Amino acid sequence: MFAQSKKGIRSLACLLTFALLSDVSTAKEYLIEEVAFESQKVMLAASIVRPASVKPKAAVVFVHGSGPQTRNLDIAKRFADDGIISLVYDKRGVGKSGGDYESKQSVSGQNIDLLANDSLAAANFLGSYHASEGLKIGLSGISQAGWIVPLAAKKDKTAEKPIVDFMLIWSGPVCKVSEEDIYSKYTADSDSSEVPSYHEALSARERAYVWPAFLGRDTDSSEDLANLDIPGLWIFGKGDGSIPIDLSMQKLSVLEKAGKPYQSVLFSSSGHNNMSETFATATDWIKRLRE
Repeated sequence: MFAQSKKGIRSLACLLTFALLSDVSTAKEYLIEEVAFESQKVMLAASIVRPASVKPKAAVVFVHGSGPQTRNLDIAKRFADDGIISLVYDKRGVGKSGGDYESKQSVSGQNIDLLANDSLAAANFLGSYHASEGLKIGLSGISQAGWIVPLAAKKDKTAEKPIVDFMLIWSGPVCKVSEEDIYSKYTADSDSSEVPSYHEALSARERAYVWPAFLGRDTDSSEDLANLDIPGLWIFGKGDGSIPIDLSMQKLSVLEKAGKPYQSVLFSSSGHNNMSETFATATDWIKRLRE
């Protein structure tokens, strides 16, 4: 895909457009606010979705996987169905957001760092927007967010007033970008009822893998997670052919044994895109954090 460029959003203020929408299939109502927030001198367009008739239990930012993604209102409504406020946004250079979308080197250390800054800016905006409600604020996401969210949380840890209280990640690699690349090249990103192990993918290589220096840091989410102490949940599908599930769960297990407040759950009948069938597990976990 070609890199896209969008004009920055001119106003620094929120777009005070309110819409009370009714979902015909579920007869549930949502309050949707169109907003914009600044990250690295670029304005990103977003929506905050909240349940209209119940007291919210928590708030989350949803972080994109790879690709030129726009905000996902369907996911936001799913969160609202369970009493959770969410902020969903157009990735930089996509939709109504300013900046440039990085299409060629999306997994470079520089780009993942930039996307982590964007997600943290979103969390800070959401936190300030709902400061009076005293809600726990989390970073959630899928796939590539497995590298972005831990890095954002690590950055947040050094802030004067950290905002991120928890992490929730679907199908997120807990390993280096290079390790995921070795695996996904071997599987061709294809889900299967019998996916190979990471060791099989690594052993099949005819030449040693060399991480290109121009890509910067070979981002390692397990390394970033070792520096955090906030609760985290990882949801995996056993048939996922995009990320090395066995390696990721092994690394999470090491972190858990070291006392980190991390949990993982493996769904035997799911693959990489498993959010729909596992959503209740995710939101139940978030709500238990309040207990």
